[in-house]
Amino acid sequence: MTVSPESIVAAFQKVQATAPLVHNLTNFVVMNFTANVLLALGASPIMAHAPEELEEIVNMSSSSVINIGTLNREWIASMELAIASANEQNKPIVIDPVGVGATKFRTETAKRLLEQSRRWIVRGNASEILALSGERGATKGVDSTEASDRACDAARSIVQNSDGVVIVSGAVDYVLSPTREGRIRNGHPIMTRITGMGCAGSGVVGAFAGALENDFEAACSGAAIMAIAGEIAAQRQLGRPGTGSFQVDFLDALSRLEPEQIRSTIKFLEV
Repeated sequence: MTVSPESIVAAFQKVQATAPLVHNLTNFVVMNFTANVLLALGASPIMAHAPEELEEIVNMSSSSVINIGTLNREWIASMELAIASANEQNKPIVIDPVGVGATKFRTETAKRLLEQSRRWIVRGNASEILALSGERGATKGVDSTEASDRACDAARSIVQNSDGVVIVSGAVDYVLSPTREGRIRNGHPIMTRITGMGCAGSGVVGAFAGALENDFEAACSGAAIMAIAGEIAAQRQLGRPGTGSFQVDFLDALSRLEPEQIRSTIKFLEV
């Protein structure tokens, strides 16, 4: 079935009705904001990285989000344990390859984690997706200096011969599977100036992946809802949006989001 604005509304309503438990093995910088975004959406977050409890945490969760933002070898071992547990139960894994391309350590780690994953969605900016595919893209720390359309071919090469999905975030968000492509033209530039906005977006995708059976639909729906909430929040700030108040307005917009707002705001197309 083609993903449409109405199917995204239905996916949003299902997340709110089922409140999926989303396991986040994410970085220190974004834990609080990611948890608050998931709660605003209507999902249930759990932040856990201790190897002693990971199998139990993954077993009780609907999905796992693996984020390499503050990477170290101890966390890599925990990530591999979480992935192995998710694989055993065919649960969805969202991989956020933060800063891939900036260092060899990050790039090699992200590639290895992806190779180990069975049912996966990757969400990253253009520079990260280019680096993950083996191409060279311009990066500035963990920020992209590439337009999202520049990484579409790289995303196609990542999903080739797999059942995976790649989201390339940017002014236009591209969602690509081996056979399908969606484009989301919502959002606002101020979202790139908020620490953890992209990481929280991966958490939102994890919530949709935990609630839906189709990972492409989950990726499109999660990315769209995140962008719509950002656009609505920016519109509520008259004149020039401020980064501090925008975070609060974003959480408010997401927590108050109604189906009719989604229908009237969404700019989505499956091509």
